[in-house]
Amino acid sequence: MKKYSVYLLGLSSLQPIMAQVQTPNIIYIMADDHSAQAISAYGGILADILPTPNISRIAREGVKMNNCFVTNSISTPSRGAIMTGQYSNKNGIYTLDDKLDPAYPNVAKCLRKSGYQTAIIGKWHLGNEPTGFDYYNVLPGQGRYYNPYLIEKGMWGDDPRSEPEGKKEYQGHSTDVITDEAIRFMDRTSKDNPFFLMCHYKAPHRWWEPAKRFKELLKEVKVPEPENLLDTYEGKGKYAELLTMSMEHLNTRDLKTEIPEELSRDELRRWAYQIYIKDYLRCIAGIDENVGRILNYLDEKGLAENTIVIYTSDQGFFLGEHGWFDKRLIYEESLRMPFLIRYPKEIEAGVENNDIVLNIDFAPLFLDYANVEKPLYMQGESFRDNLRGRTQENWRKSMYYRYWMHAEGTHHVTAHYGLRTHRYKLIFYYGQSLGMKGANDKPLIPAEWELYDLMTDPSEMKNIYDDPSKKDLINDLKLELLRLKRLYEDEDSAYPQMKEVIDTYFW
Repeated sequence: MKKYSVYLLGLSSLQPIMAQVQTPNIIYIMADDHSAQAISAYGGILADILPTPNISRIAREGVKMNNCFVTNSISTPSRGAIMTGQYSNKNGIYTLDDKLDPAYPNVAKCLRKSGYQTAIIGKWHLGNEPTGFDYYNVLPGQGRYYNPYLIEKGMWGDDPRSEPEGKKEYQGHSTDVITDEAIRFMDRTSKDNPFFLMCHYKAPHRWWEPAKRFKELLKEVKVPEPENLLDTYEGKGKYAELLTMSMEHLNTRDLKTEIPEELSRDELRRWAYQIYIKDYLRCIAGIDENVGRILNYLDEKGLAENTIVIYTSDQGFFLGEHGWFDKRLIYEESLRMPFLIRYPKEIEAGVENNDIVLNIDFAPLFLDYANVEKPLYMQGESFRDNLRGRTQENWRKSMYYRYWMHAEGTHHVTAHYGLRTHRYKLIFYYGQSLGMKGANDKPLIPAEWELYDLMTDPSEMKNIYDDPSKKDLINDLKLELLRLKRLYEDEDSAYPQMKEVIDTYFW
């Protein structure tokens, strides 16, 4: 317990600050791999193909965040950051193979201590048993799309990934089942205390299996293609050649049909994209319908006015941009998280906000709304004032990102870190496994750099790192990158091989 002493001391000192108004309920709805490009409130080429009226209703009645970013674009680390308010290097959840220690402090524990009724329903994906929750009913691992098993509190067992001991099978599609269980929890809550509900959908995670009622949706529609679907990766480094996450890497399970052998690369990309994107959007249709069920429930029960509703995803996702699916990279489609929030008592309706916020900021935001002081171990900051149009002058102007699971066996994404400002993005592919679980020990040498001007090149097609005129800019961005690494205590002092990489390739 010694390693947790500082954190637990912080938790024990938390005291709720009594508010003059009723403390709000908080419903945090999170899909898995739901890219902002597939939410009609964010516009884009899919907005008219598959509108999302219920999800977009949250934006219409609240705030749409345009620059909400993930700190490590992969499911388990992102969920760890959301629960703890910390980067991977602090909470120890670097890769898909890491787990959240049940003894570790988290936001649910803080809220429960302050009097909230806490629950998580749906996808947990943090390995060990959820703690800090009065109630949970969660999928084992990734879980199934159809007739899913759920593990209810008290039934965790020794190995929740095994089938089916300790779990109950539910009939129907997972998105519908998770919503049913979320509503059932709300029906059982006491009216004397507020509730904090995390409703986590499996969809639209791979293998993109929609509910049967949506299987014919978009059947006769030709979905518009991203302009860079046929990207040839000119100007990008060796890491791009190693990636196996392009449309041509989708398999028969993904596409649910045999793959023609006679097609060229570009023909195959276009053919596979149409199948892939339609199943992805069919999964979104189910989520949107179920978000509508939750919003309607709040209206019918008279809870809407005093309930904060948030809709987001655990990270972004490529929907054919650069020819890719999946996430992991620091590119915009993977980095950006949708974030829509409604709170009628406090938030003005129909507002857009361009401040840079991170998934480590979610936990401090929840605590702020609950009138609970943020514990010292959390690295994020509440953006409650930002949502009210009162952004402080010293609010962050840049963000730090790091992906640790070097060249893992599925998509072979090179380990990298980087910086994003409102205009520029600087990326360093350092290509070292650093002993991370699930990472490939083979390093990528030489290390590689990329720089993008997001104002003139929002699709990140032209790497300008080697442009001599950008020398001073690059130096300034590298200094800012190092500042953020110091700020978040991620300076790599524990990895001697990184000193050699930095000395050789950084300056």
